[in-house]
Amino acid sequence: MNKMEKEEKIVASFIIEVVGKPPEHLNKVLEGIIEKINEEKGVKVLNSKIHDSKPLKEAKEFFINFAEIEIQVSEILTLMKIMFMYMPAHIEILEPASINLTNNEWTDILTTLTLRLHKYDETARILQSQKIQLEKKLKELIPKEESKKEPAEKKED
Repeated sequence: MNKMEKEEKIVASFIIEVVGKPPEHLNKVLEGIIEKINEEKGVKVLNSKIHDSKPLKEAKEFFINFAEIEIQVSEILTLMKIMFMYMPAHIEILEPASINLTNNEWTDILTTLTLRLHKYDETARILQSQKIQLEKKLKELIPKEESKKEPAEKKED
């Protein structure tokens, strides 16, 4: 049992946003997210409120919706994992007012953060490589298309 399990639980509030259509679907998505969070090991959903969907200002055919979710976790690492898995738009620790961590707990948190960042970096590198390959293929195709048009333009002269 680590230090955080001996002390009081951590209560946090966060906001999860979703964008899509139709607006009714967004409510179902948020309900599903809340259920999944509640099923996570070491997590208990204390309260949740799903707001009404509103049209997105930039694209009126899409809607935005959000849920306010208050959870209780047994340790800060669990809260961090929830943060990375569900990517809230906002997070606030409500209780306790102060959290003391051991070196081992900091090591766990920083290791988890580093692993996640490495995954994002790997994904970004793969996407960048694929983008370069697609641009190369596109450049190979464009001259062929232009050369097909040139004889037609010469005939008009």
